[in-house]
This record gives sequence, C-alpha cells and structure tokens, in this order.
Amino acid sequence: MYRNDKRTVITLDAGGTNFVFSAMRGCKFIVDPVTYPSGSHDLDLCLSTMVKGFEEVISKLDERPVAISFAFPGPADYRAGIIGGWLPNFPSFRNGVALGPFLESKFGIPVFINNDGDLFAFGEASVGALCDINARISALGGKHRYSNLLGYTFGTGLGIGSVIGGKLNLGNNSCVETFCLRNKRQPGIIAEEGASIRAIRREYARLTGSADDSALTPYDIFLIAEGKKPGDPEAAKQAFELFGEIAGDAFATAVTLTDSLIVVGGGLTGAMKYIKPALLREMRSSLATVSGESVSRVQPRVFDLDDDAEFAEFVKGEPRLIPVYGTDRTVTYDPVKRTGLIVSKLGASQAISAGAYVYALSTIDSGM
Repeated sequence: MYRNDKRTVITLDAGGTNFVFSAMRGCKFIVDPVTYPSGSHDLDLCLSTMVKGFEEVISKLDERPVAISFAFPGPADYRAGIIGGWLPNFPSFRNGVALGPFLESKFGIPVFINNDGDLFAFGEASVGALCDINARISALGGKHRYSNLLGYTFGTGLGIGSVIGGKLNLGNNSCVETFCLRNKRQPGIIAEEGASIRAIRREYARLTGSADDSALTPYDIFLIAEGKKPGDPEAAKQAFELFGEIAGDAFATAVTLTDSLIVVGGGLTGAMKYIKPALLREMRSSLATVSGESVSRVQPRVFDLDDDAEFAEFVKGEPRLIPVYGTDRTVTYDPVKRTGLIVSKLGASQAISAGAYVYALSTIDSGM
C-alpha cells in the first residue's frame, strides 16, 4: 500500500528533547533529517521551531508536499489536531494547543496528528510485519490471511495501536490504550509501571538491594544479563522476565478483545531474549471456571512468529475433511484458532513514519 506512491508527505519525530523533521515518498525517507531542540517548555519557542523545521525540509524538496503527518506523545483530540492534558515532556501544551489548525494555517496543506502507538501499528500493518506475515504464509502454501494487528512499543511507556480489518482503529476518543490496565503483580497499580524502562531500572535495583543501581539504563542491565558488564546477571534477567510477565498479561487481554496478531517494537526489544519467554508463557497460561475446568487465557493458540518452526506450524494448523450432512461432499475444516507475536523488523521510528505517511494519503484519498 502506497509503496510506489509519488506524493510527498512531511514527517516529524516529536520528542520532548528533540524534533526530527523529514519527508517521505513511497514509504521511504527522501531527505536527510533536520534536527532542532524541541523547546517543549516554552510554547512560543516550540511552535516557532516546528515551523522552522518544516520550512527547512520543504526547501529541500523538488515538489510541493501534499500533507504534514506525524505522531505526538500524550493525550489529545487527534481528529481535531488539538494537543493537551498531562504531558510530562511537553508542559507548555497542557492547557490545550490547536496544533493541527495552527500548522494548516501556516502551510496551507492538510495536517494529520496521531498517537505514536497508533501510527506504529498502522505502519507495521501497511508496509511491515502484517505484510511480511501474509507473504510468508503464501510462500508456504497457506490460505489464511490476517488483517487485525496490535502494535506495542516497549520504551518510556507501554504504547499500543490497533488495526482492525486493515484500518486504523482510533476508537471514539482516540483513546485505545492498555497502559492503564491492572498490573498483574500489583492490581492497584497500572500495568505500565511494570512494563516500561522505569520498571526495568526499578526492579533491578530492588533485586540487588542497591540504590546506586537505579541509575543504570536498561541497556546497562541487558549487558549485565549478558555477562558483559559487572553486576548481578540473575537479577538482570529476572527484571526483564517480570517485565515480560506483566506485558504478557496486558497482551492477553488485548488479543482476547480484538483477535489480532501482535508486533512489538521500541528500544527494549533488544532484550527480547529475556522478555519473550515470560511474555509468551503468560499469554499461553490458563484460568479456571468455578467448577475447576481449565480455560486458556487467550482462546487462539499463541505462536512465536520469529521462530521458523513455530511459524510453519502456525501456517499449517490442523486441517481435516468433514462431511456435509445429507450429501456425499466433504469440506475442509481447521478447528485451530491462531494468533502470534513477532518483533518489528522496521523498527519503531521507521514504522511510525510509514504509518504517518500512509495515514495521510489514505485519508486524503478517501475524501475525509
């Protein structure tokens, strides 16, 4: 979808520290990125920086862009282009800023702003994981095709986006979230407190009993788990394992409600070898009825789609012929419901930008 489109869309990676501006054509970046400090503490400075960055990118293009499209962190009325609410990285936006209308008035082209988790999922569904999964299924002779995808980002928080039937699910309020689900280990605390960068740091420090360890980064803790940095390897592995368990509990709820595949991206995916076993174990766990009957936590069978053997089994299923009552005909029936998890090959930043690009063009083309 839109891989060969010739139209250009301006993009922005909006971080609390830096703004990184660029442009995409055919789902690929076509100019070198332009980076400026975001000035997020000062609204006038922040908005003038945005304008300057977009103007600089546009000056590098050989044709007029058709839209500006990007992700912005935190709560917002994305359809209206209004950013506001509790924004730790953008304190100057907390009272509400009509960012989309402001940029449209400056540049005279449509402006689309979305949540980064939503655009991550949409990018992976449009040009990333979902396309690759369906292509691999076809190559192995499978007939089923998938169109529902949950995209999770592991990083500062536990971000999510949902694509249903190939279309981005924005909900009624641009508020499809799972970060605020109950934490499995601490039901009075949100899940994100156990599945985020701060959770890895906090848990490792707790396990080692050293306050000094709270200053370590997740990458430091990963190196400790690998035996490449001094520290407690078992505590490091346990910190990632707990992350996986709590994330897996949230995943199980989301998959149960949407019947989707899952793609995971973000900086912490570099430690998936320590996160994924607990995550899959949680999704594959069971609950019980009052009478003691075991019920799978997730009704479809959960496959690790990064594992070639599991992927082959995911494609094959358990098809069999069953008779059509009253006739001599048979039909093929596969009773195995299936879902699976895969780690992003695009990477979160590329997927988010691709999602922004496709969202802009698909919205323009639909006349919305």
